Amino acid sequence: MASGKDYYDILGVSKDASDSEIKSAFRKLAKQYHPDNKQTGDEAKFKEIGEAYAVLSDENKRRQYDQFGSAAFQNGGGAGGYSGGFGGFGGFDGVDINLDDILGDLFGGGFSGGFGSTARRNGPRRGPDVKVDIDLTFDEAVFGCKKDIKLDLNESCSECSGKGGFDEITCPTCGGRGKVIEQQSTIFGVMQTQKTCSTCKGKGKSYKKSCSKCSGTGLIKTRKTIAVDIPEGVDNGYELRISGKGEAGINGGPNGDIYLEFHVKEHPLFERDGKDIYLEVPITITDAILGCKKEVPTLTGSVVMQIDPGTQNYTKLKLKGKGIKSPKSSTKGDMYVVVNIIMPTKLNRQQKELLQQLAETDLETDDSFKKFKKYL
Repeated sequence: MASGKDYYDILGVSKDASDSEIKSAFRKLAKQYHPDNKQTGDEAKFKEIGEAYAVLSDENKRRQYDQFGSAAFQNGGGAGGYSGGFGGFGGFDGVDINLDDILGDLFGGGFSGGFGSTARRNGPRRGPDVKVDIDLTFDEAVFGCKKDIKLDLNESCSECSGKGGFDEITCPTCGGRGKVIEQQSTIFGVMQTQKTCSTCKGKGKSYKKSCSKCSGTGLIKTRKTIAVDIPEGVDNGYELRISGKGEAGINGGPNGDIYLEFHVKEHPLFERDGKDIYLEVPITITDAILGCKKEVPTLTGSVVMQIDPGTQNYTKLKLKGKGIKSPKSSTKGDMYVVVNIIMPTKLNRQQKELLQQLAETDLETDDSFKKFKKYL
């Protein structure tokens, strides 16, 4: 173990963290950096957090670490460091710290990925999940739709029932352990490293005859078409889970899931905010002054709205229940009509004369004019 490692920093906890806080931090990081995690797995980081937890979870070792730091475990003082692979940590004050035991305690013995006993390692494991990005039009997202999703997925080989071969035997290379020990001479002596068996890929078993259909993998890549009912009201970033339709499981384990993430195109008129929608409606200056009735589009057809005399620019009018349905409930949002008074930029002679006559009347009746003139 290198000098100067900050175990508290590695686990992301304070120096006065409780045992439960340390265990919780390790549990979260172990899931994140587990080598079986294809997205965030990191074997080196995983070993490092295991090393930190092995010290901080033990009352005596934590006290030594707090007093002497990493020096407490160097030069025969305790921790010999991670011994390779995922088997354990050797030599903490003469006591072996086994990462399998740590994970078994935290995850109830069900943590997959090459830990613990050969039976657990070779047992059924759930297949990987699959994420798919789906593009939708505004209307498809609002009203729901049906989509056929085409995917290339691994499924269990029908020829060998997903085993990868025939006439099962104990792996001659690792003796059924799924792991092999490699020795390497260094200036510090002979170092032992535990690695996954390359012959059986960690299964601990092999076959006299390999399956020719799947080339011994037990999996066949297959193009599948999956019909999906997309509910009303999905939005950008919304995820829909399709259970049991992902990649095939290992050793008879269940399939993973498919997660659909939606990306919705913008509408030329409507702007969405959750379940509510907004529509900017242009009106003339005379419509705003005198009032009018205005036909406006909604998601389900046009309606006629009353614009009151003297309506100000950017007035917001509400149409209750004319918004979007939530995917998880039957309630709908509202629609808001935002009035946009468009000022004329080109006037003919008659229009100019009419406006000039209007300008000669007293239009400054609002209190805002009085407040403004007070400071002139």
